[in-house]
Amino acid sequence: MAIAEWRQQLKLGELSARELVEQQLARINEVDSSLHSYLAVTADRALQDAFRIDEARSSGEELPPLAGVPFAIKDNLCTKGIKTTCSSRMLENFVPPYESTVTERLWNSGAVLLGKTNLDEFAMGSSTETSAFGSTFNPWDITRVPGGSSGGSAAALVSGQCMAALGSDTGGSIRQPASFCGVVGLKPTYGRVSRWGLVAFASSLDQVGPFAHSVADAAEILQVIAGSDPRDSTCLKAPVPNYTSALAEPLTGLRVGLIKECFDQDGLAPSVKESVLEAAELIQSLGADLVEVSCPRFTDGIATYYVIAPSEASANLARYDGVKYGFRSKDVENLLSMTASTRAEGFGSEVQRRILIGTYALSAGYVDAFYKKAQQVRTLICRDFEAAFNQVDVLLTPTSPTTAFKSGAHADDPLSMYLSDLLTIPANLAGLPAISLPCGFDVDGLPIGIQLIANVLEESKLFQVGHQYESIAQVMRTKPEGSFVS
Repeated sequence: MAIAEWRQQLKLGELSARELVEQQLARINEVDSSLHSYLAVTADRALQDAFRIDEARSSGEELPPLAGVPFAIKDNLCTKGIKTTCSSRMLENFVPPYESTVTERLWNSGAVLLGKTNLDEFAMGSSTETSAFGSTFNPWDITRVPGGSSGGSAAALVSGQCMAALGSDTGGSIRQPASFCGVVGLKPTYGRVSRWGLVAFASSLDQVGPFAHSVADAAEILQVIAGSDPRDSTCLKAPVPNYTSALAEPLTGLRVGLIKECFDQDGLAPSVKESVLEAAELIQSLGADLVEVSCPRFTDGIATYYVIAPSEASANLARYDGVKYGFRSKDVENLLSMTASTRAEGFGSEVQRRILIGTYALSAGYVDAFYKKAQQVRTLICRDFEAAFNQVDVLLTPTSPTTAFKSGAHADDPLSMYLSDLLTIPANLAGLPAISLPCGFDVDGLPIGIQLIANVLEESKLFQVGHQYESIAQVMRTKPEGSFVS
């Protein structure tokens, strides 16, 4: 059910907020033991929030835009009085004394919290398998991963356990799970949405964004969570446009660029390439012009990212030393051994790996050779995008080179796991907005995603193209036997 449709039902009294929440909680009880989308379900709070919405409607009050919409929130966004673990033993018992800006804006808009969703530990992963509290499984096929790091949010949405969700995207952590699970996932422009209250992974790359069933729903959510925040110095002060007004804009004359380097990849599955090119032709049939463009350094993004992101993670995660807050090892022989033991016991292997990579890249004698050079390549990637946007309005690529892979397929090969973010990382490095939406299925019935990338602060163009494509694309959601897709 779309947010606009729900709003109408609530207004007419056809369905109460409490009834909707009860339906969602029943669905969670029915399927989440098989999927493990949620780390915590806040049933009592959800019912109380829904009751207040129903009381307000009954008394004739004007309801806020997301009144009664049940949300799932990735568990690296602070929720006051509710545990925020980042799927790590390090923060297993951390209860924030404050609310993140984005969740505060959701609650002020009438949204209802259903619970906190699973993720790769500290958002470091592409499969939601590195969580200290167990993996999440793909509702289309529970032998496969839902993507990561926001896999819990994507899986909860497509399985009918919420109406919308929030995730965070550092190198593709919203868009790749959206592609693997067959939903819409948006990474806004860096700084368009406040990061205050988002537990940091890589501060120059992280961005909060929505998962939704449709582009229109994603636009409605961004309308609520976007905007300046004095508590986040990186948050942009640019005014927030009316995103929903862009949905009806025709595509006549709009230039859509196909990035040549993205379609020449050896690892690009033929079914993905075919489906994405068919989607491009549909967009062309709506009046858009297709233009081939080149971003020569696009595929250098992954090597660049895996220097910059671990370096920033090394700095950000240095705060977890067993002294200030979080987990503390019982090995207290001295401060040094306590800190070492705390980090060895509190962090999982992937987090430790990235901290070590980042610490090495920042170490004396290597910072120029690695970190500084990576930042220089990052600048060149940004210039490639600038040149491309001088030719076109929106760029189009596959979201992921493949569909969802089998659980454990890359357990012993971190590099192959990293390559699953090959096509999403460049947008993060350049701070650009990007969206993934379903465009088809492979021979195994697994979803395929198409990615649209726009210039800085031009989310409206993503919504324009995405919504118009949705309006004519008949992406059949045939549920495989035994799936948990709602």
